This record gives sequence, structure tokens and C-alpha cells, in this order.
Amino acid sequence: MLLGTWNLENLYRPGGAFGPRTEAAYKAKLTSLAAVVRELDPTLLGVQEVGDPEALEDLAGVLDGDWHIVLSEHPDSRGIRVGFLSRTAPRTITDTNDFPAPLRAVQGDDDGEPVPRTGRGILAVEVAAQGMTLSVAVCHLKSKLLTYPGKRFQPRDEGERARYGAYALFRRAAEATTLRTVADGLLDGKGKTRNVAVLGDLNDEVTAATTQILQGPAGSEIGTVGFERPDQGDAARLWNIAPLIPEEQRFSRVHAGRPELIDHILVSRLLLDHVTGAGTGAPVQEAPLPSVDEDPAARRDAAGSDHAPVWARIEP
Repeated sequence: MLLGTWNLENLYRPGGAFGPRTEAAYKAKLTSLAAVVRELDPTLLGVQEVGDPEALEDLAGVLDGDWHIVLSEHPDSRGIRVGFLSRTAPRTITDTNDFPAPLRAVQGDDDGEPVPRTGRGILAVEVAAQGMTLSVAVCHLKSKLLTYPGKRFQPRDEGERARYGAYALFRRAAEATTLRTVADGLLDGKGKTRNVAVLGDLNDEVTAATTQILQGPAGSEIGTVGFERPDQGDAARLWNIAPLIPEEQRFSRVHAGRPELIDHILVSRLLLDHVTGAGTGAPVQEAPLPSVDEDPAARRDAAGSDHAPVWARIEP
């Protein structure tokens, strides 16, 4: 069984404000995405940046075999949302964008109202496959790529850059906290006996404070002294599989020439015991990932995605 997550980068049908401008560019994108999915052959794939639900249906339609689709009903202002492509029919557990009480709304810009919810919904499903039952949540946290008033991608000065960097961090931390609350519900204090995973585009690296929020009690991460020492915190912890990815593959995006791992899979103790391998990308991806800059619109007509999928192989 293969569990994966992949940011599909602006998956829209052509003709709109954000997707490919031509049918040819759209078909090239679907062809490129489909080649990677076929190569990975995932049992369950969490996806991000689905702009048009019909576009994900188009992608599923060019894949081999039957696929089930479930999408969050909480898109952002551009219409992008998270979801799943699944070989077996998933059952939706929750689909939420509300910050959990008592977490309060956070400042999102200089002048607007405080933000009380995640930018994109967090979707959790249950699937049964190969004799296992998995509960999996998918997310897409607030981007590090900043947008300024007037839809600018460059700040007027360093003060504005600092403020909007802080606003993005406020929101990403609140969204990570919301995701952790969803994970707590899936785990229910029984991580040693439940197969639970949290995955998606976290828009931050392994050691970032926002990513660390998701892991639960510290001290048992893969590769640490405490990893082989079970304790009472194991029932609530999530383990990031990043250390299991070969070092030369340990990145999922390239920003300004710098490789970074910002897409993650975290698993419960029981599920970790079934992980036999992990990686990024697929052999079919012969070309290196493109280096992205501060203007996401620059790749509007590009084929494929600017992210590599992240995956974990699971043996029942």
C-alpha cells in the first residue's frame, strides 16, 4: 500500500483567472500529473490546490482503473481546496475550517478583520484497504509566499515585509493548531492501536515551529535516543516520516534555488510500525523540480507541478 500527498499546483480547467490559458496547456498538465500518479500507484493520495473539482475528475479520468474522489467543501478565495484520490471508497470523518475554541482569531493584514478560520478546509477520511483501516487528514496550510495589499508580490519596504511575514506565521500556526485538534480527534489517545496519518502541504520544514506543533510530546522523534523507548506520550504523538526519506530526496519544492521539504506525512505509532519505506517524487520525474519565486502566476501555463509528491510505503 502506498500513502502519499501531492500539491498539484493550480489544478484548474482552462479559461479561468488562474488556470492554463489554453486547452493544449491544460492537456499537457494532465498528462504530466497522470504519469507521476501512475508511476507511484498510490492507494490513497492526499491532494492540494484543486481549483476546479471537475479538473480533478479529468485527472482521474485519464488514470488507469477506478478512482474515488472526495474534496473539502471549504476552498480559499481562489477556489483551491484539498481532497483525496482513493482506490477504495473513503468515508468522510470531518471537513472543517474553524479554529478550535479557545483559540481566537488572528491578525491577517494591516487593516482587515481578524481571521477566525483556516484559509482552506482540513478534510479527514477513513479508508479500508489490504486488511487495514486508516484515518487520514489532509491539509494545505498558509503559504510562505506573501501577498501584499493591491495583490502585490513585492513589499513597499522592509517594515511591510516583516509585518506580512508575521501575519502569515500567525495564520499558519493557528492552522497547524487546528490540524492538531483534528488529529487529536482521530487518535483519541489510542495512537498505539489506531492507524492515523496527517499529511499535506504544511508550507514549512521539519524543524519549523508550526510543523513541530503537530508532533505532540517531544523526545521520541525518529533518530532520537527516545525513539526506541515507549512511553505514555506515544498514544498521542505523531511521527514525521521525513528521516526515513533518503537524504538526497529529502525535498519537495525548490524556492529561489533552495531545496526544501515542506510537504509532510506524519503517522501514529501503530502506523509507523507498518512503514517500510518513504520518498519524494517518482522515477518518471526525470527533470529537476523548477525553482519558484515570489510570483505564483509565473507558472500558470506550466505542465506538471512545482512540488514533488511525498509518499510512504505501508505493509499490513
